[in-house]
Amino acid sequence: MNRLLVTGAAGMLATDLLAVLAADPAAPDVLAYDRDHLDLRQSECVRDVIQWEKPDVVINCAAWTAVDDAEAREAVALAVNGDGVRALALACAEAGARLIHLSTDYVFDGTATTPYAEDAPTSPANAYGRGKLAGERAVLDALPETGYVVRTAWLYGSAGTNFVRKMISLEGRRDTVEVVDDQLGQPTWSADLAGQLVRLARAGAPPGVYHGTSSGQATWYELAREVFTLLGADPGRVRPTTAAAFAAPAVRPAYSVLGHDRWAAAGLAPIRHWRDALHAAWPSMVGGPA
Repeated sequence: MNRLLVTGAAGMLATDLLAVLAADPAAPDVLAYDRDHLDLRQSECVRDVIQWEKPDVVINCAAWTAVDDAEAREAVALAVNGDGVRALALACAEAGARLIHLSTDYVFDGTATTPYAEDAPTSPANAYGRGKLAGERAVLDALPETGYVVRTAWLYGSAGTNFVRKMISLEGRRDTVEVVDDQLGQPTWSADLAGQLVRLARAGAPPGVYHGTSSGQATWYELAREVFTLLGADPGRVRPTTAAAFAAPAVRPAYSVLGHDRWAAAGLAPIRHWRDALHAAWPSMVGGPA
């Protein structure tokens, strides 16, 4: 791997990905494109960039991520997360580049009670999930030998707005905070996922679907309590509530725990436990923007 192109370069995950690569003396040449310079909705531009840059690997971090807005603007979200990804996958196929595409736990409906395997049937319950599933299928169809889908969930990091930052902010502004306790998932540090993506790009791994989430599981309520504990605050100030109490436009999966068996085929260990990751991330999370 001599040249690696990162899309969505201004986002939280891509920021950490670029930092991981910048700190690696053995990193390939890195090409970073934000939305202003590579908009997935412009298929001719996508093709031209891939043809011009000739990357060996593309890591697609570009996406429509406004989950609730997608309910009212599904066609717009699909244009990025589905049609745009198809354009990128076709451009990679034409150029002979491998593509690592980021997807989501929202391709599942959340009715399971044991971790979703990488080949578990998909059934998205909201518009965002439907668009992301369309993108997954586009990658796997266009790049059966060189396409990778990495599903992630519950991401937090120092470079963007996210749940952990919100809890850090609210701890200083409210006596108590109500947090959902009936959704179960895997809090995942974006820096951990970034490192895993680089390892996947180098591994010569079999193509297909991988789950890029932390090990273990927690509810949002349990994660919030851990944040308060790390702040030196009383975790009892976090009060449990239900998802129904917030009445968000988009239905969230109640169960978003993903299985990690496929990493063994790539000769890679899964991402570490979410609590260990949060403790490691903590110095970078405290003191930044909420």
